[in-house]
Amino acid sequence: MDGLLYGLLGSLAILILAPLLWLLSTALKSPQENIFAYPPRWIPAQPTLQAFERVWRENPFWRYTFNSLLVAGITVLMNLWVCSWAAYPLARMTFRGRQLLFWLLIGTSMIPFQITMIPLYVLSVQWGLRNSYVGLILPYAASAFGIFLLRQAFAGIPRELEDAARIDGCSLWGIWWHVMIPAVRPALITLAVFTFVAMWGDFLWPLLLLDDPNLYTLPLGVANLASAFSADWRLIAAGSLISVGPVLVLFWVLQHYVIPTDLDSGIRG
Repeated sequence: MDGLLYGLLGSLAILILAPLLWLLSTALKSPQENIFAYPPRWIPAQPTLQAFERVWRENPFWRYTFNSLLVAGITVLMNLWVCSWAAYPLARMTFRGRQLLFWLLIGTSMIPFQITMIPLYVLSVQWGLRNSYVGLILPYAASAFGIFLLRQAFAGIPRELEDAARIDGCSLWGIWWHVMIPAVRPALITLAVFTFVAMWGDFLWPLLLLDDPNLYTLPLGVANLASAFSADWRLIAAGSLISVGPVLVLFWVLQHYVIPTDLDSGIRG
């Protein structure tokens, strides 16, 4: 039984990794090698890093990487700040309409971005946020998922910690900062990883908002490798791998802190 389970998991892993391995194979193939040969060759005949060198030399990928890091980093910090502030009273305080407010927040997570992007775009134009970092960040400064995740984490903290801090004369702000935030650090890191990955790979909103190539993020930069008249798939594969690299490194570094989300217990709480 265990062998069958491991076999299924291994097959699933190969299926998921196959596109990434094919990108790597394509990026390493030399210009003389036919990347459309049949049957396909997974192992390049003459591996070369020429495609990666051309991507960095012929395109402003340093600028694209900086833009993506800036937008994703600030968005992560804002989500951690705003979502933790919103989740704490929903989990630890009693006030009229708390459950209704919570369910309304959960309901917003079921609205697709494609429905709200037109009003967001109109507001961005009216507020002068087109072609700006603020315009890219502001719509993602908080999320219903982040509030829900942190509310669940706050709700699982024993009341005794809060009562002990209050007896010691700690203020509400002090309890939040010195007691609650350290206690939910795994959930904060989980939210940071999810938010970073979502912002790093976001393509549609920057495509709508940006006309200035100096503000392009990595997804737009990779898409820009394919012009209207020609497309070098070696360069596109190399650019795609470059854009995926930071996310893989981040997840590898923080994987021990990523925690599962118990949706059912969070809703009942």
